[in-house]
Amino acid sequence: MQQPHLGVQSDEQGRTSTIDPTKHEDLSTLCQRLHARVSAFIAAKAPEQGYLRSTQEQTRVSLRVIEEALDRYRFVRLSPCNSHTNSEHEGRDKVNQISSLDQLSLSYNGGKDCLVLLVLFLASLHTKRLSSNRPLLQSVFILSAHPFAEVDDFVNDCIRVYSLDLARYAKPMKAAFEDYLNEKPNVKAILVGTRRTDPHGENLTHFDETDRGWPRFMRVHPVIDWHYAEIWTFIRHLEIPYCPLYDKGYTSLGGTTDTHPNPALKHDIDAKGNANEIKYRPAYELIEDNEERLGRDR
Repeated sequence: MQQPHLGVQSDEQGRTSTIDPTKHEDLSTLCQRLHARVSAFIAAKAPEQGYLRSTQEQTRVSLRVIEEALDRYRFVRLSPCNSHTNSEHEGRDKVNQISSLDQLSLSYNGGKDCLVLLVLFLASLHTKRLSSNRPLLQSVFILSAHPFAEVDDFVNDCIRVYSLDLARYAKPMKAAFEDYLNEKPNVKAILVGTRRTDPHGENLTHFDETDRGWPRFMRVHPVIDWHYAEIWTFIRHLEIPYCPLYDKGYTSLGGTTDTHPNPALKHDIDAKGNANEIKYRPAYELIEDNEERLGRDR
């Protein structure tokens, strides 16, 4: 993360107006700032037509889905109020309600879709009273068999910047979730950054139980109906640092053996119009959903 990004205004260390990857801050401060940025984004005046307006609407929908997930899958502890209460409060139940996120987790692999999901999730948490005994967010990362070093580095930065308690598993998805739920038995639902155009995404809804034969939990899909261009509209308008592979023409990230720069972004002409070595335009210049996975072998 600590490098400049082509798609957002950032300095040499990757710092933007929204995220400073060189500085760690507590979760509540981070949530407050992201909530303010997302709220400003939604409220910004946008043309009637175009990706900005549609991305604002997608953001509103996603926030409602996350809000519902938080209502469904957080439990409330009752804790004593401060004993120095004002007389006007006497006679009321002297308890505070403190929300806990033990039942909710996030699937995070450093890709653009789950990055948007992470930012929306953190923004949503600003309005919730969270238990102070969990300063990190439960999350799970199922590694590729042949991971990119750039992805691993970016995810490591995200763990620190976004206060993630990230469990990693280098095994098939089904086995990974079995192990994760054995280690985190309180988890009932996992937020996932799947979109409609992803494999097996076409029939998903915002809330789907896992299929028969899989570990049982609710899959929550807040960004299921986002288009590719809307993902990048959100990232760029909010100036969120992203994995540097996207600046090299990669548009969908898997492993090193099955993921390549997107051929739709290839150009081999230099600025003077001369034939040159093959290069790729950045991922955010792609528009069409059906071209997103052209750089994937499967």
